[in-house]
Amino acid sequence: MSSENHGTVKGDTALVMSPTGSVTQGSPVSPSTSKPMPELPDELVQAGWSKCWSKRENRPYWFNRFTNQSMWEMPVLGQHDDISDPLGLNAASAEGAGDAGVGNGQRKRHLSEEAAQGGLNNMIEIGMPVTPTTPTVPISPITPRAKPWNSTTGTEDKPGQPASALYRTNIIYWDLDIQTNAVIRERAPANHLPPHPEIELQRARLTTKLRQHYQELCYQREGIEPPRESFNRWLLERKVLDKGPDPLLPSDCDPIISRSMFREVMNDIPIRLSRIKYKEEARKLLFKYAEAAKKMIDSRNATPDSRKVVKWNAEDTMNWLRRDHSASKEDYMDRLEHLRKQCGPHVTAVAKDSVEGICTKIYHISVEYVRRIRQAHQTLLKDCNITEAAEVQDRLVYCYPVRLALPSPNQPRVELHFENDIACLRYKGEMVKVNRGYFAKLELLYRYSCIDDPRFEKFLSRIWCLVKRYQVMFGAGVNEGMGLQGALPVPVFEVLNKQFGVSFECFASPLNSYFKQFCSAFPDTDGFFGSRGPFLNFSPASGSFEANPPFCEELKDAMVTHFEVLLLRNSSEPLSFIIFIPEWRDPLTPALNRMETSAFRRHHMSVPAFEHEYRSGSQHICKKEEMYYKAVHGTAVIFLQNDAGFTKWEPTPERIQELLAAYQVSQRALGSPVPSSTSSAPTMPSPENSSTSSPLENTTPPSEAASL
Repeated sequence: MSSENHGTVKGDTALVMSPTGSVTQGSPVSPSTSKPMPELPDELVQAGWSKCWSKRENRPYWFNRFTNQSMWEMPVLGQHDDISDPLGLNAASAEGAGDAGVGNGQRKRHLSEEAAQGGLNNMIEIGMPVTPTTPTVPISPITPRAKPWNSTTGTEDKPGQPASALYRTNIIYWDLDIQTNAVIRERAPANHLPPHPEIELQRARLTTKLRQHYQELCYQREGIEPPRESFNRWLLERKVLDKGPDPLLPSDCDPIISRSMFREVMNDIPIRLSRIKYKEEARKLLFKYAEAAKKMIDSRNATPDSRKVVKWNAEDTMNWLRRDHSASKEDYMDRLEHLRKQCGPHVTAVAKDSVEGICTKIYHISVEYVRRIRQAHQTLLKDCNITEAAEVQDRLVYCYPVRLALPSPNQPRVELHFENDIACLRYKGEMVKVNRGYFAKLELLYRYSCIDDPRFEKFLSRIWCLVKRYQVMFGAGVNEGMGLQGALPVPVFEVLNKQFGVSFECFASPLNSYFKQFCSAFPDTDGFFGSRGPFLNFSPASGSFEANPPFCEELKDAMVTHFEVLLLRNSSEPLSFIIFIPEWRDPLTPALNRMETSAFRRHHMSVPAFEHEYRSGSQHICKKEEMYYKAVHGTAVIFLQNDAGFTKWEPTPERIQELLAAYQVSQRALGSPVPSSTSSAPTMPSPENSSTSSPLENTTPPSEAASL
């Protein structure tokens, strides 16, 4: 049987999710004289059995996709399997025998306990034998005995129709068993428009056009390429201030000119200064800077004094380079620093209006795109009636996912097929990909969090919108945006939960979260998968939280302000925030300085560079060997707690030592540091003049997904 083709296995590449929730598949090739294949009992379908046709023997047979077992006769549920169960321990005499322990009060084992028994320090290993009698669908506390999202119910199964079973990955990077201790006041449903693939596709195309406009403006007006990741950080910085309706693009900001974009473009004028290693590179960089500064001051409307100072310094530097060939790398770098101090203020003055024009133009284009998207979305939803919001009581409740006030319309068909361990979802030719393990994680999060789609009819379209949104936000470049979506290692999360009661992430996404309760950037797409909404709009009354914000100075500063507002309430309930941010001290970032001098700071520690690691920002699609990499900068860990939080989760030396031990790199082969295309952090200008900042780029460890 090993040489024969299994129809359902090959059919995995043709799974299609229809708007009604059914799954269709191309029929297996069989002789026209064959009789219709009888349908399988639902229990056998759930156990992985499917009926196939043998071309060689010209008759049907049964194949189990989990155990690779083939049988000429229809299998019997509970039948003894000599291959996968030689002792017959898993044979069930009646349906549901395998779940008896769960229903009789048996304690469910946590994944961390299974990892400890497996002897792994940094990853969770699951050893769960899957046999034809083993249930393949998790027992959800919300919907017990729920069926997979793409299985049919009752006796409506069609012959030859494949069944989906929850993919079981051996290594996982989350623990969805942990319940939250975060308490909030009950809130009304959000007024965001429900996601739809057609609108998400339009938003993706317009955002790509906006990136192209930004690139063209930088090249046409300043003759430079856009600073790496600057557009992504512009989105983050704008959404801190934005009051517009679109979840991604800004449309109502004050001021219009972005400080983040202005600062980063200005720092690359007249040329972009990169990290250099050799003397010849330093000499070439010095010559290019002098030439570019002279060319800019000649072509712009500068004052006579500015023109004189820049031209004299540039020509003096060129003459020095022509006559002195014995200088060292340090000599060239000192000369470059001197030239920047002399010419920088004058170059900044002549380029100021032009760079402000770039920022203003990009913002106004974004406003127009938001108007188009909003109009198209309202046209699509005009037949949907807004449901009356449920009456909200002024009471404390455990935090729950964001709910939308507007019902979702019927979703279009999204195609799903699997390429090895990659789940591929396609809509109108636009494909997004996610690892099967993370696809299974999204299914669990959807089962726990979604309340308006019990039959999983909108599951595929909502996953497509979710992945497409983050793909558009981070950009289409190689490794672009990866540093905005990294996460802490699994052992660190385990210690945070065990020692400090952490059960909530302030900045995460459904793709990289460790807990099933978290805040994220997009409530409209992420709420169906457990998001509690943007963190700056989240006001917990008590709980223990972990925060690893994106690398946007404006967002980090707003985060610290939000922490102080929450901690200043003088509440008797415990409230604790453990913050992980890069330890940048040259110059010292405002957010780090405010937290170190805060009255609520209970402890502060540093993790040295190259002695700890982070999970990749593209973990939902990257290879296993690329999941972790070293952090090339130190990480500051700061505890902000009120009095009750300090009493309950005090950072004692023993707890801190265990946290540091979990942070250490151990028994894992790490890749290289974060790729250069994603490692550039926003350059921090000096207080006196942004043009005098260091010519060396900053490289950073990744933070978690952007949450505003």
